[in-house]
Parts: sequence; structure tokens; C-alpha cells
Amino acid sequence: MFDFETPTVNEIAPDVFRIGCYAPALDLQFNYFLVRDDAPLLFTTGYKSSFPLVQQAVAQVMDPAKLRYIAFSHFESDECGALNQWLDVAPEAEPVCSLVSAMVNINDFAIRPPKGMVDGEQLNTGKYQYRFCSTAQLPHGWDAGLLYEETQGTLFCSDLFHQGGNVDALTESDLSEQVLAAMQQMQAGPLADYIPYTKQTDRILNRLADLKPKTLAIMHGSSFAGDGEQAFRDLSTAMQSVFG
Repeated sequence: MFDFETPTVNEIAPDVFRIGCYAPALDLQFNYFLVRDDAPLLFTTGYKSSFPLVQQAVAQVMDPAKLRYIAFSHFESDECGALNQWLDVAPEAEPVCSLVSAMVNINDFAIRPPKGMVDGEQLNTGKYQYRFCSTAQLPHGWDAGLLYEETQGTLFCSDLFHQGGNVDALTESDLSEQVLAAMQQMQAGPLADYIPYTKQTDRILNRLADLKPKTLAIMHGSSFAGDGEQAFRDLSTAMQSVFG
């Protein structure tokens, strides 16, 4: 497994903290998002090997033992590899994922039963209200889904809008060129076709655009503050050009 630099912690929206872990060997960031609220939520767990670093970063904001929800998009090591380690340190925490992931993966994988969510289902953490958005096969995996925070307009994007490099935590600049370049680079290497493109892809991206998110919490690269609707329209065009 590759090494990470010391994580950075940045508040990218009120009570939403981006924990940025840069892997120099890959020239890629792995970012995890902590929501400080009555029922604190962590979106994406990181790898088992990076758990101590991410735990220390969470502790800069709150006691990790007080986490209530451990959520992620889809079953993949960087998304939920450390799930059971987080459940060990946070005795009241509950895994949160799609109903599909709960049925086919997490019921067997996790040490505690998950909360499997269906499209449109709500999750309240106190001040903030989350809507589960089913995004099957996007970014990848039958079980994929995202969380949209309806109070402030923050969308947890997982691998969507992937960018390379050790970039700023948050930007208001258009990400289109960086995202397109990252997808083209992936297509030229051994991880080509990492995002399956189907007749449903454009529909899902436009449905996410219709949410009009104000902040995009992005797992690999800078998060984005601005016109999230246009960002998704642009992403749809870029994905069609690369994968379609």
C-alpha cells in the first residue's frame, strides 16, 4: 500500500470538514468528509492502512467515538475499507449505504447491521437533512449512491469530478479542464473504463444537476463552491466525450 502525507483539515462548508490525504506515489488526493452535528457523520472511511491518520484528523474536530453515522458511496477499499475500524472506535455508529450494498455486501462485511437507504430516503443528523440519491453504476458499482445535504446544498460526490495532484481544498474555479484531463489520463492506462458509461449515465448526471448543489464535496481533488448545476452539465458532456 502507498504512503500518505499528514492529512489536512479544512472546513469547506458550515460544519463540513474535508480531511485531505495526499499520496505522492499516485499524485492523488483521497478526501474524506466529516459533518459536525448532533449525530456526526463521516462520509467515506479510507483504507484500513490509512485509518490511524484519518482518525487523528477527525480528532482535531471532534471525539471520533461520538460518530453516529459512517456513510459511503459504494463497496470499494478507499470508500469503506476501514468501516469496521471506525465501528470499533465509535460504539454508537451505524453504517449508511444503499439498500443494494447493505443486501449484497455490508450485511456480511460489517460488524454491525447497516442502514440501507433507497432513492429519496431522508437521514437527519440534527441541523442537517440528507437525501440519498441512487446512482447505480456511477461512479462505479451496482450499489453506488450519494448523499445530498438539503439545508446547505452540499453534495458528497465520491469519485465524480476526479482530479489529480495535490490541489487546494476548495475552489470556486471551473474544474472542467482538470476533470477532463484526469479522465483522459485514466483511459490511457491500466485502469481504463473505470466509470462505466450506459444509457442511464446522462440521466443520472442531469438528475444530480437538477438538485442545484452549492458545494461539491469531491473525493479526489479540490471540492467546488459555486454553480453545481452547471458543473454537472459540463461533467455529462465530458463523460460522453471520453466514455461514450
